[in-house]
Amino acid sequence: MSEQADDDRQGARGLFRSRVRPGLRERIRVAAWPRHSWSRSARYFSKRVLRLSGSPHAIAAGVAAGTFASFTPFIGFHFILGFVIAFLIGGNMVAAALGTAVGNPLTFPFIWASTHKVGGLILGTGASAMEPGELSANLLGKSFDAILPIVGPMVVGSVPLGVPAAVALYVLTFQSVRGFRILRQQRIAARRQARDAAMEARAANEVETI
Repeated sequence: MSEQADDDRQGARGLFRSRVRPGLRERIRVAAWPRHSWSRSARYFSKRVLRLSGSPHAIAAGVAAGTFASFTPFIGFHFILGFVIAFLIGGNMVAAALGTAVGNPLTFPFIWASTHKVGGLILGTGASAMEPGELSANLLGKSFDAILPIVGPMVVGSVPLGVPAAVALYVLTFQSVRGFRILRQQRIAARRQARDAAMEARAANEVETI
């Protein structure tokens, strides 16, 4: 009996044992490539944005700042750049961090190729003939001196492409946050009215009973 009880206690501890917190490497991997589908991750991020505290402008400005930062080729500094831009335009810092999710392993190759091509056209060096995969391999696999000629056009091209994307995300986020809060206030008001009506009906029944 004692052995069986010990086994049961060990099984219970194993069942209710808290999950081991993932390490830094695992958290970075999940942020770059979610465990679940991208659509589910997108819904998760949208809910996080809608439930942030702050004015609709601050949240929308933060998302816009993170979006613009994702169009720059400064890999590893998107969070910092997003925070700086958000600070300058009065944006929410958490929203800026969430906004950098616009740049991810699925979109980076196309963002990089587009900014490089547009930047080359603006600088007069010609459009890039690199495919998205080739450009990504050069950015991630070569030294800084080797990629400097590539990064220059990308920085220039990130402005005319990143600004419209940031403006579009600002408008979308602003309208979504404002609409979400209006609906939430309406639901709260409806529940309050229903509660008040129930209390009045109960009070009326008690009076009739007396």
